[in-house]
Amino acid sequence: MRNIAVVILNYNGRELLSKFLPGVVQHSGTARIVVVDNASTDDSTVWVRQNFPGIELITLPNNFGFCGGYNVALKKIQADYYVLLNSDVEVTQGWLDPLTKALDQNPAAAAVQPKILSHRQPTHFEYAGAAGGYLDSLGYPFCRGRLFYVMEEDEQQYNDQKDIFWASGACMMVRSELFHQMGGFDEDFFAHMEEIDLCWRWQRAGHRILYEGSSTVYHLGGATLHASNPRKTYLNFRNGLSLLYKNLPTGELLIKFPLRIILDWIASIKFLFDGTTRDAWAVMRAHFNFISRWGREHDRRKHSRNLGFKRIPSRYSGSVVWKFFILGVRKYTDLGA
Repeated sequence: MRNIAVVILNYNGRELLSKFLPGVVQHSGTARIVVVDNASTDDSTVWVRQNFPGIELITLPNNFGFCGGYNVALKKIQADYYVLLNSDVEVTQGWLDPLTKALDQNPAAAAVQPKILSHRQPTHFEYAGAAGGYLDSLGYPFCRGRLFYVMEEDEQQYNDQKDIFWASGACMMVRSELFHQMGGFDEDFFAHMEEIDLCWRWQRAGHRILYEGSSTVYHLGGATLHASNPRKTYLNFRNGLSLLYKNLPTGELLIKFPLRIILDWIASIKFLFDGTTRDAWAVMRAHFNFISRWGREHDRRKHSRNLGFKRIPSRYSGSVVWKFFILGVRKYTDLGA
């Protein structure tokens, strides 16, 4: 039997814990459950101790963000497989078994993600992961079951097991050895797109990322930063540039990085016309920040050079932006991926 640790990172999420933690305890069998508190200022830790005294609680002295919080905490946890689980996820009966079996039967796989449906609209896929994540040629992420803001209805069309490009940080099972071997999450990302970077590095090292459709969870989403929050816009655009600069082969980088910058500027102009000036400014701030720390970005690219800069087969060679906004494609199956 594998030693499995379900690790939930919490920040001021007392209400979420009270809503979702009981289900995790009920449906996770013999797995070890660990709540990691990222220096919350609410009564989260008191509530956990009072209501679930048998659950291990790790309290961090500062808010290290998603990346740093997990990196620090997982060094303290001994297990074969870690399950990184958001505090706003409802799990289902037997959810861990197919994920464990997928990693057991695929030794080259570093991580596996379940089917992620929306807690608000359970008949549809959820934004953060859906039926497995992909990346297009210019670094824009999308999912089976979700293109930009359009979520597909779950009609069992993605009940398979499949190689994907990235597994969602909302819920993914990872091999602990490979997590630490890769150095964990890049803490410069702080939050957002860090799981894409980690999955890209794993694949550059020769590992696979899986989706397992026979395991299902329901994600509330937006619990820490709502989609309308300019902070989220800033992190997504800044980290999107870092993701490409760090991982693209040099030839691709020289061509595609400038194109990505231009498309980001177009997005900023669109934000202005839509009246969301704070989002427009967030895009500009993201670019200014990337430029201001270019030396650090370059050092990170050099540091990961030993993984090799190569084309990853599971990366989509087309442009999801062109297909979605110009050609009107709304379903993953119509992309021709």
